[in-house]
Amino acid sequence: MKSPNYSVHLSLIGMAALWGASWPWGRVVAQAMPPLAAASLRFLIASVALLLWMSWSGRLKALCTLDSREWLGLLNASAFGVFGYSIFFLLALKLVPAGKASMVVALNPVLILILASLLFREPVNRKMSLGVILAVSGALYALSAGSISSLMPGQSGIGEWLLLGCALCWVSYTLIGRTVLTTVDSLTATSMTTLIGAVLLSISSLGVEGLSAWGSLIHAPSQAWYSVLALGLGSTALAFAWYMHGVKSLGATSAGAYLALVPLFGVLLSNLWLKETLNPSLIGGGLLAISGMALMSWGRQTLNTKDNTPAENSQLQLGQYDQQSHPDTKRPA
Repeated sequence: MKSPNYSVHLSLIGMAALWGASWPWGRVVAQAMPPLAAASLRFLIASVALLLWMSWSGRLKALCTLDSREWLGLLNASAFGVFGYSIFFLLALKLVPAGKASMVVALNPVLILILASLLFREPVNRKMSLGVILAVSGALYALSAGSISSLMPGQSGIGEWLLLGCALCWVSYTLIGRTVLTTVDSLTATSMTTLIGAVLLSISSLGVEGLSAWGSLIHAPSQAWYSVLALGLGSTALAFAWYMHGVKSLGATSAGAYLALVPLFGVLLSNLWLKETLNPSLIGGGLLAISGMALMSWGRQTLNTKDNTPAENSQLQLGQYDQQSHPDTKRPA
């Protein structure tokens, strides 16, 4: 047994905090900047940081070895995980409070687990099944403000449906990333999907919003600019670095357990920075969702131990690429 590496655990808590903070930061940006231009700016900033990281680690040369199939996989992953997710993310945050919106994070590993089980025949035990029920119930309870029936078509607001779009984009990204990461290392995959996504968002912004949207960024309040920088450098580049370090040191299953903290940080930081109300449905649903995510991770750990499967091989099974932010499955939050 190795002695506990407290710095690793602290960095993973920091990772969860940054991904949780992406929701109030995104809320600030969504209220003050054109959504496509703001998303483009965020991922351009993140791309620069990640490309510098690749250069420092000597991995830029690896780009020359990627074949057309791998580039197509990266393009598809980026179309869902960066382009699609970012649009749903910022449009939803125009309409839904950040703390409430962060509850959708609990749905990501649930949907990935279900689809991975159906498509790839990955095993699921009772703990994981119970965790799915708890996480889904808690997330929907929080998103519906205590009335799950209000999420039915015709009764729910467009913001809640945009959040579900976030979850579906992230699931698609993760499952596509499953195949991409068989031949491409995670840093290269994340850097390229981030860069491709930034290009797609920039082209879309110029086509839909026009140059005037980029010109309006100059007049955005300083708080929005700080939030964009924090999203790009903090919730994307730095959080990814901490996550990768945690996976390397503890294994994907143990590192992924910290994802349960993301909704908690999202709710608390939204209350602290944006003065959003902590209503009973948000607290109760959040605790239920977090418990479900933790139980799913515990079930995966039990399954790995029983089957003698290395934790590192279970990374994609957990769907650990957050919200907004880009871990190594991933992607975002």
